[in-house]
Amino acid sequence: MGRLIRVATSTRHGLTPVLATHNSSHVQLRPFSPTAREVSSQFVGSNSEPRRTPKALTPGRSPRMNAPLPSQDDKRGPMNHFLTNVDDLTNWARQGSLWPLAFGLACCGIEMMHVSMPRYDQDRLGIIFRASPRQSDVMIVAGTVTNKMGPALRLLYDQMPDPKWVISMGSCANGGGYYHYSYSVVRGVDRIIPVDVYLPGCPPTAEALAYAIMRLKRKIAGTKTTRMWYRK
Repeated sequence: MGRLIRVATSTRHGLTPVLATHNSSHVQLRPFSPTAREVSSQFVGSNSEPRRTPKALTPGRSPRMNAPLPSQDDKRGPMNHFLTNVDDLTNWARQGSLWPLAFGLACCGIEMMHVSMPRYDQDRLGIIFRASPRQSDVMIVAGTVTNKMGPALRLLYDQMPDPKWVISMGSCANGGGYYHYSYSVVRGVDRIIPVDVYLPGCPPTAEALAYAIMRLKRKIAGTKTTRMWYRK
């Protein structure tokens, strides 16, 4: 018996594999019948479209959803138009009559008092200092907050009606300031209550505090107070 040798012969459509029986005396050629796997692979690769394997999802990630964010809601429609106007009216009324709670703890409190003097006249902006947290909607923390003052600060903040905002005035209120490494000083009032506006300086000037109040008014103007029922 001889050896089987696979050779290829040229045809009109390309190369056709055949089997050749090799003997010492002669070579006999006979047609080669490919297997089903070779036929399918040749068919897919030549005459049909390439195979498309489904893309596996990345582990830990879900398919992307095109749901809009609450801030990207469509403003069209009578109901959304009405709610938008209500938001504008409510925010205009709130930013036009801010009643801060004076919480002066150090030298920043002197600059906070300076804003209420005739040179700046905060009354023309609708700002009136209140002595009770139940009548205030803005807390101005001006000065160093110690560990013993922290619980009292949180108690006064909880007594304020909603909505309420906080202005952190000065480096000591922002992060401890000069007394950052002291054993008895809170390193930032935001560890006790949420802060809306940070005012740097040691101490910041009265003009800086007036600018911080204007920034807070701009933030209030962009607040969305009403939502559709399916967003709540």
